[in-house]
Amino acid sequence: MKKLLASLFVLILTVTLAACGDSSSKEGDKSTEKKSNDKFVIVWYPNESGKDLKGARDAIGKVFEDATGKKVEHKLTTDYAIAIETIANGKANAAFMGAEGYIQAREKSENVEPLVVPSGPSGTKDDALYYSWFAVTPENMDTYKTGEGKYSLDKFEGKKMSFVSPSSTSGFKVPSSILVKHFSENEKYKDLKADDLTEGGGLFKEVLFGDSHQGSAVNLIAGRADVAAFCDTCVSNYVELKSGDENKAGAVYKIKEGAEAPFTQYAGKEFGILSSTPVLNAPFVVNKETLSDEEIEKIKKELTSDKISNDKTIFLPEDSEESGLFKKTDKEKFVEVDDKWFDEIRNLEK
Repeated sequence: MKKLLASLFVLILTVTLAACGDSSSKEGDKSTEKKSNDKFVIVWYPNESGKDLKGARDAIGKVFEDATGKKVEHKLTTDYAIAIETIANGKANAAFMGAEGYIQAREKSENVEPLVVPSGPSGTKDDALYYSWFAVTPENMDTYKTGEGKYSLDKFEGKKMSFVSPSSTSGFKVPSSILVKHFSENEKYKDLKADDLTEGGGLFKEVLFGDSHQGSAVNLIAGRADVAAFCDTCVSNYVELKSGDENKAGAVYKIKEGAEAPFTQYAGKEFGILSSTPVLNAPFVVNKETLSDEEIEKIKKELTSDKISNDKTIFLPEDSEESGLFKKTDKEKFVEVDDKWFDEIRNLEK
């Protein structure tokens, strides 16, 4: 009897250990499967989700495919918040997003990590910048003018204002910090906060969000807004300089003939720049929980290679008529960045 009980105990213990081992093995398999999925998802902001930028997205997608051996799937969006949530929760492996969007995604998940940004003409991070604009229609520029090439924010009060998205760096974070700093010196607005600028009835009569930089520009030229915030790079494929200097106050831009949506019906329409503020370039980021360390290093190596910096489908020649994300004016390339590089944007409200 004792021998029978002992045999039964050994049998039960063996089965239990086997089950535990099988469970552990399955969990390990799931972890491996998660990091070796044969699909690689890149999520894009609304600004880069247009049909005219399909070629640019595909060119970038090929870089990730070559680095990982995985088939790239592009997830296009109509809302910044969707893109931010998608990369934060690991439903996407990578994203191209502004500094503020990256910061918000990082706050949701520390697995979100910046890889590279496009450099400036020097080929370094030192001039890795683009520009945030306050724009109005040319006929209204004199309303804000205080001198040659100088314009005041004072007359913004009571206007209809268009931003891009509360998650946009150059379309909200930077312009709102400028407005708060300026108007909080006025006793009437001494307690003004960025959140106060998301709706009308305070500083502004009405506040609109374009959901993309292109959308904010359209709000202006369509007459829905008196003033609009948007950036130079996101509208560069659709506009040409009519007068003044690039990215300088006083410059006037015109919508090109044959411009793609959402500017199709606005060819010839113009807008003028009241202020132009440099902003840190947007990073490519990954969710490191969805990738192995080896894959992340391969992606970095591929993106920062001379082959990519000289690829004319990614860094378009300066005189190219094609729509693209990046231009080659001198030594532009992708350069590595870390989280600390974005503290300048992170600290704007402090």
